[in-house]
Amino acid sequence: MPPGAGIDVLPDEVLHQILGLVEAHESVRTCAVARRWRHLWKSATGLRIIAGAGKFLGSVEKFCNFMDILLRQRPGPPLHTCELTLAYFDQWISKQRYDPLVPTMVNAWFWHAVRCQVRVLRLRACWNDHLIIVPTFVTIDERPVDSRHLTMLELGGIVVNRRLLDFSNCPLLERLEFKSCDFDPDGDSRLRICAPSLVSLILDDIWGMAPMLESMPSLVKAIVANENSMEDCDEVECNCEFCRNSYSIGDDTGSNGSVLLKGLSEVKDLTLISVPEQYIFKKDLRWCPIFSKLKTLLLNEYWCVPDDFRALVCILEHSPVLEKLTLELSSKKYRQQRERKGTLRPMEGSAAILEHLKIIEVRCDAVDERICKLTLFLCAFPIRLTLN
Repeated sequence: MPPGAGIDVLPDEVLHQILGLVEAHESVRTCAVARRWRHLWKSATGLRIIAGAGKFLGSVEKFCNFMDILLRQRPGPPLHTCELTLAYFDQWISKQRYDPLVPTMVNAWFWHAVRCQVRVLRLRACWNDHLIIVPTFVTIDERPVDSRHLTMLELGGIVVNRRLLDFSNCPLLERLEFKSCDFDPDGDSRLRICAPSLVSLILDDIWGMAPMLESMPSLVKAIVANENSMEDCDEVECNCEFCRNSYSIGDDTGSNGSVLLKGLSEVKDLTLISVPEQYIFKKDLRWCPIFSKLKTLLLNEYWCVPDDFRALVCILEHSPVLEKLTLELSSKKYRQQRERKGTLRPMEGSAAILEHLKIIEVRCDAVDERICKLTLFLCAFPIRLTLN
């Protein structure tokens, strides 16, 4: 660029990329800069809309009209990125006359981005800058996302359905994230996620029934946080085959009954989070697969029930090349757990089973009795305590 030259010397292709990095309503305003800029925004490579939270002021009607005009006026090249974040959107509707067409319009915006051959697509329904506590009103049409271009999909606060989870015709889809989404079951049948090309998977704050994961042979990293699904057991003395009190962990072989763990068996970096009332991981451990590539594993206190480390032992015994184990433990949650009285001994055969395990990191906010028992149980390995 010559000395003193402005942004106008840049070619249109570069300006399209720059405009794709700013929010859509700011990008549109550049049409008033000069004659050359009148239509540049229509070919921006990115479409970023953040509604509410001070990012887009005005009524719901004004926002929807803006979106309608924006999409009709944009006949440009395929999109690289489309980000639609609805922050405080529920508050807009509660303070004004509710328009039942709004959810339909949000759904239309989503599929418009797919038709624009978008590569990175994010749709988030938010509340107070965080994903909502209960799934929101937005439901995506029941049809598969057939795209030869999509590489990343992030959905937050969305009610999903069976056909939407079929990504078998998305050969480039490598990153998939669901945050505070409701996996509404099809009758009594569990939904299935089919995404054979995935490299990264995040299931954070699952609602409804945990989805069944089909084979993901290229998976490198996965985070599964199952804390709000409907699959819990509150019976104190229950000894069913599913709940936390079950003694059937690891009794069976094969994978026919696995919901989550079988689909994660090829992963290299894995995080599993749950709460004591949820039984889905304990159920899966009855058919625990071999994690033949797993090198890094992070677990929370769900896997470290006082005086009962069967779940922890089971997953460690099925991770033959594991190198690092991180345990994040909360004293507050520990006090809410029911202890199981029994004889506690160091993990037997640990050196032979976990010959690659180099270190165990325990992250906690206090060194309590449970931490002492855990370190005794895993004393064959070097343990590093980290106080939060």
